[in-house]
Order: sequence, then structure tokens, then C-alpha cells
Amino acid sequence: MLQSIRDRSRSWGAKIIVGAVVVTMALFGIESLVGLFGGGGDEVAKVNGQSITRQELEMEVQRAIRSGQVPPEQERALRGQVLDEMIGERLLLAFAEDGGLYLSDEQLDQVIVTLPEFQDQSGRFDTDLFRNRLASAGFTPTSFRSALRVDLKRQQLQQGLVISDFSLESERERLASLQRQVRTFRYHSLGPGDLAEPVQVSEAELEAYYEENRESFQRPEQVRLEYVIIDRQEMAEQVEVDEEAVRQAWEERGRDADRRVSHIMATFGDERSRDEAVARLEEVRQRLSEGESFDELALEYSDDPTTAEQGGDLGVVSRGFFGDAFDEAAFALSPGQVSGIVETDNGLHLIKVTELNQAPLEEVRDEIERELALEQVSDEYNRRVQALIDESFAADDLASVAASQELELHESDWVSREGGEGVLSEPGVMSAAFGEEVLIEGFNSEVIELDEDRRMVLRVAEHREATVLPLAEVRDQVMAAVERRKQRDALLEVARQQAERLQDGEALELDWQRVEKATRQQGNVPRAVLQAAFRLPRPDGDEPVYGYTADSERVTLIALDSVAAGEPDEETEAFVARMAQQLRAQAAIQGLRSHLRETAEVERY
Repeated sequence: MLQSIRDRSRSWGAKIIVGAVVVTMALFGIESLVGLFGGGGDEVAKVNGQSITRQELEMEVQRAIRSGQVPPEQERALRGQVLDEMIGERLLLAFAEDGGLYLSDEQLDQVIVTLPEFQDQSGRFDTDLFRNRLASAGFTPTSFRSALRVDLKRQQLQQGLVISDFSLESERERLASLQRQVRTFRYHSLGPGDLAEPVQVSEAELEAYYEENRESFQRPEQVRLEYVIIDRQEMAEQVEVDEEAVRQAWEERGRDADRRVSHIMATFGDERSRDEAVARLEEVRQRLSEGESFDELALEYSDDPTTAEQGGDLGVVSRGFFGDAFDEAAFALSPGQVSGIVETDNGLHLIKVTELNQAPLEEVRDEIERELALEQVSDEYNRRVQALIDESFAADDLASVAASQELELHESDWVSREGGEGVLSEPGVMSAAFGEEVLIEGFNSEVIELDEDRRMVLRVAEHREATVLPLAEVRDQVMAAVERRKQRDALLEVARQQAERLQDGEALELDWQRVEKATRQQGNVPRAVLQAAFRLPRPDGDEPVYGYTADSERVTLIALDSVAAGEPDEETEAFVARMAQQLRAQAAIQGLRSHLRETAEVERY
């Protein structure tokens, strides 16, 4: 359900992303149709003709940050990954809907009403709790309900693929037998010194490799860019925030923070009048003023037997737990303060706040200072953005705009349509750079909205068409590639010959490394060597079986000496069986995703 719930993770903030119930619609009324999923915005991609807007992308990025999945400082690097995930999810959803998967309103409601995140301590749906938690995740009830419906359809599809796969008992037994198997083997790594002579690369081989792999040496169409950025975060870094403002902001946060409270309650009715209850609590107030302990007085005076022995402790409470009168008093107190007499439906109370569920000021000082600084520069930021829009539209260059706006004129290296690093990798930048008005007509781009804090204008400084780089320019790369390939082929031939000679009984002076009773999870052996050792056939009697393998780093000769049944490990074998099942299911899902990608029309801007 919704990204974080699908992943079964991450934080309380992520788990609350679920939809709005019918009863909620009745409680809140008709929502505006303009929600976070609605509205316009520049396109960042099209999936089979359906647009993904910059607004939708930005919304998903911000939700990931709110839910604790991504640190705010990684926000700028996140967008490409999120966009790719959104494209994949759109394709899965379309496939599910084309297949007729259906979710009724009743099913949707049943999912929602079972969620504890929107329930109070008695297990009932709580309107205020729902509103607060939904808002903190960036949803309106209407947009939220729509998102949940979409997510559950995707789940139906994936779960259907998973449960359609199964393993036979004989397969599970065979897998367990293979898993517990242990092998004793030796291995020897070959290097250039094992060759009779160093490999030589002829000009003909060089040219042949170049011709066979011309696409590897193709330089795509590229531009060199000039660009300027107005960054509200950078502007805020230049602002000094008043200490008193920081403290006031922190205290303002504390007014709504959850808090731990204690109380002393005096009931009235049949056995005690209201005036007598008031007098009882006034007596407590007097003794408190004389320095007596709230905890001890709670034990002596409180009519709440469930809390009196704990000093009146009610635990940590949020707004709405005990009604308006209780909230008004409790959320006006600082830690250690005691309220006046408060009347609720079940009696009179003295309330003491013992602890705020709020980080100390020093822990959140930087965050608060940043928020206040951003607020202070917002008007200036908007003014500068408008000036950038006006000036860049009219200017014949970008240098004069940078000078007028006192902005740094950045210059990029050569970049292709695939984008560069940093800001040049963000959605919308390359589509603007390679747009007709910028690339062909030579204008400054329109102002590009990178995110809520940054605006960018770019201009093409130089342009060059796609071309295959001449051999002379990439000669060193080609030479290195041919040498690596020839050396690897030569070492493989040496390994093959040595394996045959050893198998025929010839003794060779080799520096073997021995591994005793290795499991498939052996950690002190190169992975390629371990996998090759477990692929060799079982030795016949005492005669070893020889083989060889190669990876990107080395060619290795292997001597398999023995194979034995390992000790049963129910926990490991059960884990491997589950993993095998999961891998099969994932392969089915990934196969579907790959097929949808290959057959879809996807455009990224």
C-alpha cells in the first residue's frame, strides 16, 4: 500500500499513507477536486501517452522525505530514481486495469477501518487523529482515497503473480541437499607471468576491434552550457536569525507537542459536593505551594485509583485525548508547571506536565534557524526570480543577466541529452537545453523550476553533433581493451591446457590455495572461484576433478578434491527455500516489468 507500506518499512510517518474512509467523507464534507494529485505542471515524462507532471514528481519526493525514507540533504539527487519508479508503477497499474482487476468501495473501506494509525486508545476511528496524520503525509481525503485504490490494484497484480508459483516437495528436498553440501578444493590464480611471452597487439587487430565496436566509441550529440541558478537555500545561509526568534519558534512547536502529564482528580456527586471537591483541590494547591511532592499528594488525594499510586501519571497524551478543557490546560503548561482547577465530565483535576515529547532546542536549533531564514528571504527570492524571468527573456546573452542579478555564471563541460552530474541531471534541464528555441534559435531558456527552492536559466554556449570518435582520438582506450581481451584469452588457454594435463595425471608445480569443506556461503574465497568449484562434477573416487574460471580480475585453475553432505541446518535450509520462492516470484514480477518497459512508449524530458 502506497510506496512505504509496499516496502513494509520504514517509519511511522510512512505507514500512515492510507486512504480516506466513507465515514471520513461524511465527517469532513466534500473535498476540493484540486489535491496534490491534481493540477497542472510541466511534463517530466509520458508513459503510453499519459503524462507525469513535475508537480506529481515533486510530491512523491517530498513524501519520501516526510516519511523518513530519504534525508533532506539527498533530495536533489533523488528525483531521477523517483521518476523511474513512477514510470514502472504507471505501467503496472495500466496492465492491472486492462486485465480487469477490480477493487470495490467496500473492500477499500475494510482495509482502512482496520488500520490502527487512525484509531484512538479505545480502538475507535478518531477524526482529529485522522486529519492530523493524513495532513502530515501530504494528502487530502479525496486524493488519499484515490491513491490507496491505485496501490491496492497494484498489490492484487503482484500477489497474483506470487501465489501462482509453487515448488514440488522433491524440488525442496533436492534444494536442501544441495544447500548443505560441502566441498574441499584448491585453486591457483594465473597472471601475465604464466604466459610464455607478453601479448602483442597488431595494428590490424587494433583496427578490427575498433571497427567491430564503433558504437562503444561514439560520442553523442553534446552541448556546453552556461547557466545561472537562484537558490533560496543559499540565500538563507547568508541570513542571521535572531536568537529570541529561534527560541519563540521552538516554544511554539512545544505548544502542540505530545506531553507526559499527571493529575490529581477530585470527583463530586452523591458523596461530595462540587464545592467540597474544589476545596479539596485548593488544599492540594496550598500544600504544593509549600513544596510538597505532587506524586505523594496524588497518592493521598486523587480519586483516580489507576494512577494515584504512580503519582497521578497519565502517560504521554496528544491533543484530543481528554477533551477541550483538559487540552486547554495541559497544552498551556511547561514542564514542571501545575494548572489551576480544571473541570471535565468525570470530575475536577489539577494537571501537571512532567515532560514534553520535544527535542531539546540545541538538537533542533539548526533546523529552526534554517526554517526562519527561509521565511525571511522568501519575498526577496520571489522578487529575484521575477527579475530573472524578465531579464533573461529579453537578453541576447546570459553573462549580462548574471552580472545584473549578481549571480554566478556557471559553465558546464560537454553534456549529452542523457544529462550530466548534479543539477544537469535533474528533470527538465536537458529537455530545455536541447529544445528548439535554446539549441537551434540560440535563446535563453525559460526559467526552469528545479524544486521549490531553486530556479534556473540556461543557454547553449557550444553545440556539436553526434559522431564516432576517430581511432586516433581513442587509440589508448582501444589498445587497453584489446590487450585485456587477448591476455584473458591467452590465460584461459593456459588454464585449459593445465587442467587437461593435471586430469591426465601430470604433476605441475603450482602454488595451490586449499579450502577445506567450503559451504556455498564461504566468505574467504573469491566468489567466482567458489561458484565454479560448486559447478564442477563430483570426483570419482580419490581422483580430483580439474576446471578453471575467469572473472573481470583473474583467471583461476581449480582442483575439486571431494564432495560431502554437510550437517543439516533447518533454519538455513528454510531460509534458502523461502529465498528461492521469493526469487521465483520476483523473477515473474520483474519479467512482467521488463516486458511492459520493452513494449511501452516512454518519453522522459
